[in-house]
Amino acid sequence: MFRHRSAVFAALFVLASAAVANPPKLLGFDDDSCAAWKQSQDDADQRRTYVAWARGFLSGHNYANQRQQVTDVSDSTVAMFIERYCREKPTARFTDAVYRMSDQYSGRNAPITK
Repeated sequence: MFRHRSAVFAALFVLASAAVANPPKLLGFDDDSCAAWKQSQDDADQRRTYVAWARGFLSGHNYANQRQQVTDVSDSTVAMFIERYCREKPTARFTDAVYRMSDQYSGRNAPITK
């Protein structure tokens, strides 16, 4: 439980800090590739860490974009979204999947622009 909270708070801090830093730097994983995501399928702890980070990122998005909130989503919805994204784009980063999820689930349907 503590690991989940730590990951969420770390993601929120990174997102809050990103508002003042340009370009934003994401902290959290040595390897954020879709290959790393795929390798985590048999490691429940690692997979939970990735999903907790994603939920923290989405929460940070809501904090920074209060007019375009991401709807409340379950852990399994987050995991399925990342899984589908990484299956379609195996050389991408799973963190990119979370960016696209924030685009889609906020109703914006387009990348965030300045």
